[in-house]
Amino acid sequence: MRVVVWGINYAPEVAGIAPHNVALCEFLASKNVDVEMVTTFAYYPIWKKSAQDRHRLFRTDFINDVPVHRCWHFVPARVSAWKRIVHEATFVLTSTLRAFTLRRPDVYVVVSPPLLLGMAIWFVTRFKRAPFVFLVKDLQPDAAVGLGMVRAGWFTRALYWLEAFAYKHATLVGGLSKEMADAFRRKGVPEEKIILFPDGVMIPDELPPRGNFRARHRLAETDFLAVYSGNLGIKQGLQILIDAAEHLRDQPNVRIVICGDGAARTTLERSMQDRQLQNVTMLPLQSERGYKELLVDADVSLITQQSGSGNAFFPSKILMTLAHGCPVVTVADEESALAKAVREGNCGTNVLPGDSAKLAQAFRDLAQDRQSLREQGANGRAYVARYDRRKLLADFFATLEPLVSKRSAAEK
Repeated sequence: MRVVVWGINYAPEVAGIAPHNVALCEFLASKNVDVEMVTTFAYYPIWKKSAQDRHRLFRTDFINDVPVHRCWHFVPARVSAWKRIVHEATFVLTSTLRAFTLRRPDVYVVVSPPLLLGMAIWFVTRFKRAPFVFLVKDLQPDAAVGLGMVRAGWFTRALYWLEAFAYKHATLVGGLSKEMADAFRRKGVPEEKIILFPDGVMIPDELPPRGNFRARHRLAETDFLAVYSGNLGIKQGLQILIDAAEHLRDQPNVRIVICGDGAARTTLERSMQDRQLQNVTMLPLQSERGYKELLVDADVSLITQQSGSGNAFFPSKILMTLAHGCPVVTVADEESALAKAVREGNCGTNVLPGDSAKLAQAFRDLAQDRQSLREQGANGRAYVARYDRRKLLADFFATLEPLVSKRSAAEK
């Protein structure tokens, strides 16, 4: 079997979609699949390429025996809606050219966003004559409208048209959650095309020793640590953490730690400095080991969404958090996939977006109830077993095999 995976994120990026693309490619390679990746030069979540990548048009790397074909794209110094469109469009253009140079696969696996890849893969497959699976990590039109990033009009109609076009021509359409699968049905995707392919996690047999993260960053063992780690973007709605810290001035033992980078980092730092908050610590994105040590030392891991994002995406960071026995405090709409997962797994507390006072009170209550935290951590580790990466990847591989068989039969 030969597979080309096509998506905008890959190693050495360690946040967001990249680790899941890496896991897919390396799993396929372990099954003796001839797999290649078409992607960009690393930029996420700091939105900046390394100096040696900045002026390269194309390059092929080999990472754990997977050929990784990197393609130039525009990375804005400051992200806005229109600059992001250019950012994605340039990748689609250069990667389409690169895809044409590769030997025809038995099947393409396309990871969206960017949504425009749906049009690009249709164009490529007119010549390459292979089926494609469209894996949706983020319902971009729904998220853009729900978050107020774009106004209803010709542009949103164009986004929904592109989305429908991709779904119509894909052989299979995959989503991260049941809620996303329901959205596909509402958008007219036939039932036989829909597959559920959640992001997975490797559940560790042993956890790192406690205390390393706190010691490294001079955080007291007795402090209650509420930690956010990941992309500091617009759709995360992270200002609520700064607002909650304002309510907690009188409780210096409750500390909020924000690790990461992204479009909102400068705004968050300025807000923290303007209010002279001493109970918030800003740190860079952690290494893989540092992140695991963070999860072991945190009392709760924070996962936030802006109101209106609904079921447009499912933040997979909750899986790694729960796999390390760390309970969560989420900020999300009650009917979002994230809030439903917290309720179903009984693994944390959800607070509605915009209610910083209630978020602060949740921290106060949890700081006084360590037994509940231990129980929620144990519940989360049990709940996340259903997202075991090896099983999910094996199931997805099993969906690809019939596509290859049908194509071979049709060519005979």
